[in-house]
Amino acid sequence: MTDSGLTHLDPLGRARMVDVTPKEPTHRRAIVRGKVYMKPETTSLVARGAINKGDVLAVARVAGIQAAKRAPDLIPLCHPLLVGSVLVNFRIEDSYIEVEAQVETVDRTGVEMEAMTACSVACLTIYDMCKTVDRAMVIGDLTLWEKTGGRSGTYRREPDLDESGLGLDF
Repeated sequence: MTDSGLTHLDPLGRARMVDVTPKEPTHRRAIVRGKVYMKPETTSLVARGAINKGDVLAVARVAGIQAAKRAPDLIPLCHPLLVGSVLVNFRIEDSYIEVEAQVETVDRTGVEMEAMTACSVACLTIYDMCKTVDRAMVIGDLTLWEKTGGRSGTYRREPDLDESGLGLDF
């Protein structure tokens, strides 16, 4: 780690990829959730399989899985990993669809970015497939809910208790 505490900077402040070669491979998992807010009529169409572009959740699931495997191609300084498992699941509520991505590996660095990428792209796919019926959709609440493995151990997010319901804890 540099004097500034930022591991992606060398002592002169230049970007670098963190050296993870001294670390031991461990089982690592990350769970990320995000939401696509939409009109109740849109969630109903998705739930009934009535979006004219096809099965929204099936396509979003495959998009999320593919995205997890491509995280290092999209995010500078992200290590390429052997992604062992990707699960993408959905929960349909009245005014949103919640996306949950879980990524696992046995490696020297975590899979948080892979899970974030999987969840983000699944949300974007839902937006893309539903935009003809609902241009007012909003993608939000992209949040790390759990991380296990590695030197820093386990992290589990506490459910936010803010009044907005948006998951903000400023």
